[in-house]
Amino acid sequence: MTEKNKMSLAIVIPCYKVKNQILDVIDNIKDNVTTIYVIDDCCPDKTGDYVEQNCDDKRVKILRNNVNLGVGGAVMHGYREAIKDNIDIIVKIDGDGQMDPDLVPQLIKPIEIGDADYVKGNRFFSLYNMRSMPKIRLFGNAILGLLTKISSGYWSIFDPTNGFTAIHRTALNHINLKNVSSGYFFETDMLINLGGVGARVMDMPMVAFYGDEESNLHIHSIIKEFFTKHCKYTVRRLILNYIFRDFSIGSLHLIFGSFLFLFGITWGSVHWINSINTGTLATTGTIMISVLPIILGFQLLLNFLTFDITNEPKVAIQRYSE
Repeated sequence: MTEKNKMSLAIVIPCYKVKNQILDVIDNIKDNVTTIYVIDDCCPDKTGDYVEQNCDDKRVKILRNNVNLGVGGAVMHGYREAIKDNIDIIVKIDGDGQMDPDLVPQLIKPIEIGDADYVKGNRFFSLYNMRSMPKIRLFGNAILGLLTKISSGYWSIFDPTNGFTAIHRTALNHINLKNVSSGYFFETDMLINLGGVGARVMDMPMVAFYGDEESNLHIHSIIKEFFTKHCKYTVRRLILNYIFRDFSIGSLHLIFGSFLFLFGITWGSVHWINSINTGTLATTGTIMISVLPIILGFQLLLNFLTFDITNEPKVAIQRYSE
């Protein structure tokens, strides 16, 4: 890529109680970054004022939220400002120093060459590195990872809550940020919304560093919210993609597979309950009417799953949108 065609790069840093680390994070950001957006998310430590008074980096722009919007709300504030400034690639890193700015060139490379619209870190790529991770994190991310694959359609990605991300402005322009959650569901919701516009997403392997800090993401406190939203967005994705936007062989497998499977389960359940109440054994024919639709429906749903996995976006929308 020539210097003339080189994409502009900005860093978005959401700040909430990171006063002690934020200056070091800014100091470690390389010169290839055009702008650094520091978003003070109504921080009680007044991180924005602290940076303004103690940082002389001309690239830094202080943005302030009048109320605490959460990490997602802070990041989206930075995204909107970057779009106004016509930035090509926007990288999000945390202000607590847990993300290495030296990895930014590796993170943005697929976007620069047009292979991806959105790149995120994946701390679970290496089995060796996973040995040092807390077991609760591994379990939680395994569950969230599976749910995100189903609800977003990105079957090849993992570690959905990883906040080390880079996005091309084309992808941002295609999604409505008002529809993106501002809380803990933010990173996952970004993937779901990107899947809705057909953006190509890639993972970047990275090493996870854990100290003695306690994660703010507690599985027991968000499991109901996450599960409910994943179910809602899964149904919405399947209906939009396989009924309204396109009707394909995958659509037929989904419709007939679901109908046959549910029919078999319902038929079998009704006659099983009736047998218990009356003490009369169900006939072979009755059993087969239940079993055969279940088997056939399950096979059709497996075929649909294969179709859905191969239907993951493979071409970056930045290639044909701008």
